[in-house]
Amino acid sequence: MRGGQWQALGLHEGLLARGVESLLLAHAGSPLLQAARERSLPVAAFSLRRVWRESGPNTILHAHDAASHTMAALAGARRLVVSRRVAFPVKQGLLSHWKYARACLFLAVSEVVREELIRAGIPPERIRVVYDGVTPLPPPTVRRDIAALESGDPGKCNSLLREAAASGGFSVTFSRDLPAAFQSAKLFLYLSRAEGLGSAALLAMSAGIPVVVSRIPALAEVVEDGKTGLLVDNEASAVAAAVNLLLADGALAARLGQAGRASVEARFRMDQMVENTLAAYQSL
Repeated sequence: MRGGQWQALGLHEGLLARGVESLLLAHAGSPLLQAARERSLPVAAFSLRRVWRESGPNTILHAHDAASHTMAALAGARRLVVSRRVAFPVKQGLLSHWKYARACLFLAVSEVVREELIRAGIPPERIRVVYDGVTPLPPPTVRRDIAALESGDPGKCNSLLREAAASGGFSVTFSRDLPAAFQSAKLFLYLSRAEGLGSAALLAMSAGIPVVVSRIPALAEVVEDGKTGLLVDNEASAVAAAVNLLLADGALAARLGQAGRASVEARFRMDQMVENTLAAYQSL
């Protein structure tokens, strides 16, 4: 499960809790399908035929990735909402132009993503910014580890993190299960070459864990440098210096952690994401 899948699952649960009829379509055998079934949520296997069956005139179809966007467009969905979670430029081929013209509304996960959609020619009135949301985690039971996300994606800079740790004289605990890792984290490092928003950083901030993140536009939208976390250039020396600053200055680390948690509570809660998405649906 990656960030987008957790957001789709949280949205599905939130809509149902508000009395909205909602059905989640996910690939057979996927972690998302399994997670929905474990929660006894309405779910069905994703296919072009099923998307076509659900594309009636009174149904809003919400596509959460590129493949489902294409499927919904092919199925002739009349009320198509598309979430855009990545910050790289929109492709300019004929197929891309065709399917982007089929969407009634785009939900950009950040202002950075919104600007990319506008550069691709999407009218601003067809775009809303709906930030990802997290359910705040409890503070760590012990503050022992410097946590980071284990990822095979080269854009997540795991090799740079290891280089920074070696040069800075500290160790990093890599994990794919961030909620578990955050139970014993004193810092969270999140480096990335490109990002739509950065929900992993939000999750750490929700637990009051100070964060060190890459100085890229989307993460700068989440983290205010020196106030709710630290922004660093993607260089080993800069990362090491930021980590050692927080290790040496416990008061600063505590202040950043508290401010980060307050920022998530104010702007990035899961229930806010659900309400903002529901408002977008109602606008159609």
